[in-house]
Amino acid sequence: MSPGADDRGAALERYRPYLLLLARMRLDPRLRGKLDASSVVQQTLLEAYQARGQFRGTTEAEEAAWLRQILAHNLANAVRYLLQDKRDVRREQSLEAAIEESSRRLEGWLAAEQSSPSERAVRHEQGVRLAAALAGLPEAQREALALHHLEGRPLDEVARLVGRSREAVAGLIKRGLRQLRERLREPG
Repeated sequence: MSPGADDRGAALERYRPYLLLLARMRLDPRLRGKLDASSVVQQTLLEAYQARGQFRGTTEAEEAAWLRQILAHNLANAVRYLLQDKRDVRREQSLEAAIEESSRRLEGWLAAEQSSPSERAVRHEQGVRLAAALAGLPEAQREALALHHLEGRPLDEVARLVGRSREAVAGLIKRGLRQLRERLREPG
């Protein structure tokens, strides 16, 4: 493998937490026991690496959009495989739209009303850093934060989904936000 190929692999690898967060946000909770989001993300990064010559974008935002498209395709294929008898093409389209919506929510959580190319690049970089910081949190905190802040679910619904009391979930979110702030203060 050439040094340039190693660099390209490392550049793609930095998107792993971001893609994993998006995959977990869009994976139906009923399928989480049957389908591993990490495996889908691994497949996405492998395909992106193999198709690196086909990528024609020039910015990180374009690269992230390209990776989200591959991720949506891989998630749709994995879900279709699990639900072979219930195949529905509309599901594939809605999954890609859902991943785009998750990405917009993630960026919206960071900043609003920024529109210049340099501001979008900064916001994208912050999104990747946020996803990496989230990936470093304990599973319960990460899940509570993602459900409440990134998916916009009310606290009572989050409590029901994670099987904990409303107060316990509020504590997970509070501790998770504190840890996120600390991690994001650290130099990237």
